[in-house]
Amino acid sequence: MLWDRARLGRTNWSVLRLGFSASYRPGKKTVHRAFDEGMNFFFGFGMDTHLSAALREIFPSHRDEVILATGAYNFIWGHPSIRRTLEKRLRQFRTDRIDLFLFLGVMKPGEFPDSLVEEFVALRDEGKVRAIGVSTHHRKFAGELAARGDLDVLMIRYNAAHPGAETDIFPHLARHDTGCVAYTATRWTAMMRRPKGWDAPVPTAGMAYRWVLGNPDVDVCLTAPRSEKELVENLRAFREGPLAEEEMAFMRRFGDAVHRQRSWFM
Repeated sequence: MLWDRARLGRTNWSVLRLGFSASYRPGKKTVHRAFDEGMNFFFGFGMDTHLSAALREIFPSHRDEVILATGAYNFIWGHPSIRRTLEKRLRQFRTDRIDLFLFLGVMKPGEFPDSLVEEFVALRDEGKVRAIGVSTHHRKFAGELAARGDLDVLMIRYNAAHPGAETDIFPHLARHDTGCVAYTATRWTAMMRRPKGWDAPVPTAGMAYRWVLGNPDVDVCLTAPRSEKELVENLRAFREGPLAEEEMAFMRRFGDAVHRQRSWFM
């Protein structure tokens, strides 16, 4: 694996290791800028109109250059029709395929039963999607899924305040060459805010991304800039390469301090 590029598990797709999410609605121009800068992994969801509008403009000439990850959301009162959601996403992005189709927001194993896994496998086998995966905060369940090998990619929380994937998930990835996409690198900006009692410097967002990408088990780390300016800043930091060993250790200490001030949604 190079610092800037990786192979996304058994999909064999070459990805820039900094992926793009438009969760904070940064505008179509920012999405175009991301593509022009070489970013090729784009995560989109149902209400993500900035990303879908921009990709609809990019796809006619560059569809094969983009890896589109999207999916269906888990709901506590029952999961949606997976096939209906897939068709909706195809129309939304005006494309004939979804590269990575995910079941999003799984908080506990019971929300992603074997029957639902089988539905996703069937979609992949039928050629409706190229690869399948899940996003989850439940580390042990993610590790179990990696060990089973049904899914091509796991999308998991990983940052310096939540490093548990290093023991619960990463050791299981190699068994079936499962790809790994990390999100919440900044822990919803908490990694750039001074925790109570911390009197040392505070990291930048770029340092948070570089800490995550310092782990070779992570193929892609998502960034969700609020503007084109933030995108450029994050790309500039990414291109600086790996953090020094002492910076990695500093980030882990800072993450510990942040974790001790945990909130219900983090």
